Amino acid sequence: MQRRRSVPHTFEENIAAEKAKLEAQVAQLKPGPQMDGLLKKIRQLETASHMNEWLSSPGLQPPEPA
Repeated sequence: MQRRRSVPHTFEENIAAEKAKLEAQVAQLKPGPQMDGLLKKIRQLETASHMNEWLSSPGLQPPEPA
């Protein structure tokens, strides 16, 4: 028998839920290595969210050369 989990379904919802969970954990920590690690994960989730927005945009364009 499989267990059903009530979790967000879309990639964006999963990212937002994980980010909110990590932000709640960060709010309870004092500055230090553990907080730094969680903040790094939050930045990675934000980057993933931005990349997903870009990849799923209707007018997908390649990045401009620097």
